[in-house]
Amino acid sequence: MKRHAFVMYLKPGCQEEYKRRHDAIWPELKAELRKAGISDYSIYLEPKTNLLFAFQYLADDATDGELPKNPVVQKWWHMMKDLMETNPDESPVAEDLIEMFHMD
Repeated sequence: MKRHAFVMYLKPGCQEEYKRRHDAIWPELKAELRKAGISDYSIYLEPKTNLLFAFQYLADDATDGELPKNPVVQKWWHMMKDLMETNPDESPVAEDLIEMFHMD
Protein backbone atom coordinates (compact mmCIF):
# COMPACT_ATOMS: atom_id res chain seq x y z
CA MET A 1 0.00 0.00 0.00
CA LYS A 2 1.36 3.40 -0.97
CA ARG A 3 0.46 6.77 0.57
CA HIS A 4 -0.28 9.54 -1.95
CA ALA A 5 -0.78 13.22 -1.18
CA PHE A 6 -1.44 16.12 -3.51
CA VAL A 7 -2.86 19.63 -3.60
CA MET A 8 -5.60 21.17 -5.73
CA TYR A 9 -6.87 24.72 -5.98
CA LEU A 10 -10.38 25.84 -5.04
CA LYS A 11 -11.70 29.06 -6.54
CA PRO A 12 -12.52 31.86 -4.07
CA GLY A 13 -16.03 31.76 -2.66
CA CYS A 14 -16.61 28.11 -3.56
CA GLN A 15 -15.92 26.45 -0.21
CA GLU A 16 -19.52 25.74 0.77
CA GLU A 17 -20.52 24.44 -2.66
CA TYR A 18 -17.43 22.23 -2.88
CA LYS A 19 -18.30 20.69 0.50
CA ARG A 20 -21.96 20.29 -0.47
CA ARG A 21 -21.11 18.43 -3.68
CA HIS A 22 -18.67 16.12 -1.92
CA ASP A 23 -21.17 15.40 0.85
CA ALA A 24 -23.39 14.05 -1.95
CA ILE A 25 -20.64 12.25 -3.90
CA TRP A 26 -22.04 9.76 -6.36
CA PRO A 27 -21.92 6.12 -5.26
CA GLU A 28 -20.78 5.14 -8.76
CA LEU A 29 -17.80 7.50 -8.48
CA LYS A 30 -16.80 6.03 -5.13
CA ALA A 31 -17.11 2.56 -6.66
CA GLU A 32 -14.78 3.51 -9.54
CA LEU A 33 -12.21 4.98 -7.14
CA ARG A 34 -12.27 1.83 -5.03
CA LYS A 35 -12.04 -0.36 -8.14
CA ALA A 36 -8.91 1.61 -9.14
CA GLY A 37 -7.30 0.75 -5.79
CA ILE A 38 -7.91 4.02 -3.92
CA SER A 39 -8.89 3.89 -0.24
CA ASP A 40 -8.95 6.19 2.78
CA TYR A 41 -9.32 9.21 0.49
CA SER A 42 -9.60 12.52 2.38
CA ILE A 43 -9.56 16.13 1.19
CA TYR A 44 -8.82 19.01 3.55
CA LEU A 45 -9.22 22.75 2.97
CA GLU A 46 -6.86 25.50 4.09
CA PRO A 47 -9.47 28.29 4.12
CA LYS A 48 -7.15 31.30 3.94
CA THR A 49 -5.59 30.19 0.64
CA ASN A 50 -8.33 27.88 -0.75
CA LEU A 51 -5.71 25.18 -1.06
CA LEU A 52 -7.12 21.65 -1.03
CA PHE A 53 -4.86 18.97 0.46
CA ALA A 54 -5.77 15.45 -0.59
CA PHE A 55 -4.52 12.19 0.90
CA GLN A 56 -5.24 8.63 -0.16
CA TYR A 57 -3.88 5.15 -0.04
CA LEU A 58 -3.15 3.37 -3.30
CA ALA A 59 -3.11 -0.40 -3.54
CA ASP A 60 0.11 -1.94 -4.84
CA ASP A 61 -1.76 -2.89 -8.03
CA ALA A 62 -3.71 0.40 -8.27
CA THR A 63 -4.96 1.46 -11.69
CA ASP A 64 -5.61 5.10 -10.74
CA GLY A 65 -3.69 6.22 -13.83
CA GLU A 66 -6.60 4.92 -15.92
CA LEU A 67 -9.23 7.05 -14.12
CA PRO A 68 -8.93 10.05 -16.50
CA LYS A 69 -10.44 7.82 -19.23
CA ASN A 70 -13.40 6.80 -17.05
CA PRO A 71 -16.72 8.40 -18.12
CA VAL A 72 -17.94 8.69 -14.50
CA VAL A 73 -14.75 10.52 -13.50
CA GLN A 74 -15.00 12.78 -16.54
CA LYS A 75 -18.62 13.62 -15.68
CA TRP A 76 -17.58 14.50 -12.09
CA TRP A 77 -14.77 16.72 -13.35
CA HIS A 78 -17.19 18.50 -15.68
CA MET A 79 -19.55 19.15 -12.77
CA MET A 80 -16.72 20.41 -10.54
CA LYS A 81 -14.89 22.63 -13.07
CA ASP A 82 -16.74 25.79 -12.01
CA LEU A 83 -15.35 25.45 -8.47
CA MET A 84 -11.71 24.51 -9.09
CA GLU A 85 -8.70 25.40 -11.16
CA THR A 86 -8.74 22.87 -14.01
CA ASN A 87 -6.70 21.62 -16.94
CA PRO A 88 -7.99 21.73 -20.54
CA ASP A 89 -9.49 18.21 -20.11
CA GLU A 90 -11.44 19.55 -17.06
CA SER A 91 -9.35 17.51 -14.61
CA PRO A 92 -8.37 19.43 -11.47
CA VAL A 93 -4.99 21.09 -11.49
CA ALA A 94 -3.16 18.87 -9.01
CA GLU A 95 0.41 18.74 -7.80
CA ASP A 96 1.85 15.70 -6.07
CA LEU A 97 3.49 16.28 -2.70
CA ILE A 98 6.74 14.72 -1.59
CA GLU A 99 6.58 12.86 1.72
CA MET A 100 9.13 14.37 4.05
CA PHE A 101 8.19 12.51 7.24
CA HIS A 102 5.99 9.64 8.30
CA MET A 103 5.33 8.07 11.68
CA ASP A 104 3.31 4.86 12.17
